[in-house]
Amino acid sequence: MAYSDEAAKLAELIEAAQPAVALTGAGISVPSGIPDFRSPGTGLWERVNPFEVAHIDAFRRDPRRFWQFYSQRFATLRDKKPNGAHYALAELERRGLLAGVITQNIDRLHSQAGSKEVVEVHGSIARCRCLACGLTVPLEEAIALIEGDPEGVPRCHRCNAPLKPDVVLFGELLPLAAFARAEALCEQAALCLCVGTSLEVHPVAGLPELTVAKGGKVAILTKGKTPLDDLAALKVEGDVEEVLKGVVAALGSSAARAD
Repeated sequence: MAYSDEAAKLAELIEAAQPAVALTGAGISVPSGIPDFRSPGTGLWERVNPFEVAHIDAFRRDPRRFWQFYSQRFATLRDKKPNGAHYALAELERRGLLAGVITQNIDRLHSQAGSKEVVEVHGSIARCRCLACGLTVPLEEAIALIEGDPEGVPRCHRCNAPLKPDVVLFGELLPLAAFARAEALCEQAALCLCVGTSLEVHPVAGLPELTVAKGGKVAILTKGKTPLDDLAALKVEGDVEEVLKGVVAALGSSAARAD
């Protein structure tokens, strides 16, 4: 496979700066047909106000309206498949070049692609949870409950309270254990590879700085500017899927030459 000079440079950096960790955002899933949140003209939050439909207060105040929005999100994400960028990161992990993937995405695609160490700092659509009694149900069961409820609200079969998707909504704290694991991975990394993320949503946006503080480097592969561009050892604005597939190809060529 042919690959770009930028892919070759990124492959060289990954090989030299070990261990590496990836931090991914919505941009890595765009090639899978999942729209991102902030791109001008196409971002999800340009069409709806997130504080009206994706805030914990909105869920508590009006579960029916909340689920009118979120059931569409479930439908959008449910059948999406990993793309070449997801598979490339899984392959880097398999080769021992990536210690793990920290993702802001809730779509489960990293795990489906074969990544083993996946830290979902914003949760996952894989399950829903009852805030009243703690019951959790898997995605498919939650969808059946949505379809069977006259208001489209999945309800707990133990206490009848509305279920909440097990994702971090606006107004909620990140899961402590997941974020602590993400911090540890970044502090131990010689390279934090940021893929498809605007690096604008805190506290996750501060994770690459933990790597730098410990003497490591940051590489950014995303379209558009980010607040950490000046900190990056390498900034690439190419297509995330093509570049990461090129990285794997370049590393394969490197290994072949070494043999």
